[in-house]
Amino acid sequence: MAARPDLLQRLAVQTDGRAQTQLYRRLRTVTRAEGPFVESNGKRLLVFCSNDYLGLAQDPRLIAAWKQAADSSGVGSGSAHLICGHRREHAELEEVLAEWTGRERALLFSTGYMANLGVMQALLQRGELCVQDKLNHACLLDGAQLAGAVLKRYPHTDVESAERQLRSHDETCALLATDGVFSMDGDIAPLRELAALCARENATLMVDDAHGLGVLGDDGAGSVMEAGLSEREVPVLMATLGKALGCSGAFVAGPTALIEGLIQFARTYIYTTAMPPALAAATRCAVTLARTENWRREKLQVLIRRFRHGAEQLGLPLMPSRTAIQPLLLGDAQAALDASRILEAQGLLAVAIRPPTVPQGQARLRITLSAAHEEAHIDRLLDALASLRLAGAPV
Repeated sequence: MAARPDLLQRLAVQTDGRAQTQLYRRLRTVTRAEGPFVESNGKRLLVFCSNDYLGLAQDPRLIAAWKQAADSSGVGSGSAHLICGHRREHAELEEVLAEWTGRERALLFSTGYMANLGVMQALLQRGELCVQDKLNHACLLDGAQLAGAVLKRYPHTDVESAERQLRSHDETCALLATDGVFSMDGDIAPLRELAALCARENATLMVDDAHGLGVLGDDGAGSVMEAGLSEREVPVLMATLGKALGCSGAFVAGPTALIEGLIQFARTYIYTTAMPPALAAATRCAVTLARTENWRREKLQVLIRRFRHGAEQLGLPLMPSRTAIQPLLLGDAQAALDASRILEAQGLLAVAIRPPTVPQGQARLRITLSAAHEEAHIDRLLDALASLRLAGAPV
């Protein structure tokens, strides 16, 4: 018998190593959700770590749209889009998403991770260049590696460094990919500068706007529209449906050539079951509400300003962000865990984010705000954070 290492035993050793360094991840089961509150382990908690930025996830109109579509179309789609799974609800949602984001076409994917993997695998060939911000979401990095591309990462939002990376391989096709809103820091990419760079260097710009769609722009069309950039300047746009829209799934939007190419070559689109048609119907309803109910974005901005003003008065180490993502940088993983546990004891849920999700020494509470919150909720959070300081906690 071959004396090779056992894979499961090795995995167990690696898992134990996570536990020893305060980096072990644990599942939390939520038994009930009601507005900005959840019930978990028999305790009612006010949530400050959800991505439901517009408070749409439990809107009764979305629920009614889901139920109506499920009554007529069932639950599962039954197949991949290219077999018999592409339903009327999917087609209608794609049309709405394309129009909202100012693109020719849109294509649905089951998750944002699958969308980014599929785009990169379809666009890039082995040895071609992919330049990315160092703080991009993991799926963008994984997508470049899956494609076999030469991956070059530039320091966060450093356009000059991005330019040097592009010019280091100036004879090959190149894709520059960036988050629109960075998921752990909450800041916004310098999209206009990156678009100008890509135009000069004849590179294709791709923006992952998972955390910008619904939140930024006059009608919530996202960071790209807020920056005043068109399909010509940003030909590849990806965004998710499970954050501000309160549903699940993702889409890629762009010119017809991109969408038709993805249908032919994006393996994560071709070889997976289409999302439930009822989910597509609910998401279409969410898009309508996100576009027309501007009070949600306005209220969210009021809450963001209130939180940042209060945090500044308390001298909290808040990172610079004007979005719903308001990270409290604590540095040490144990310090972040301790702060999260103290808040939970006071009925507040703000989970600790630790390496490898964020760089070493940058553990934090990733505090997120929602239009479902009220000003009194923000004040309660600030009071709890102030008590952490009084108790000698690291904030």
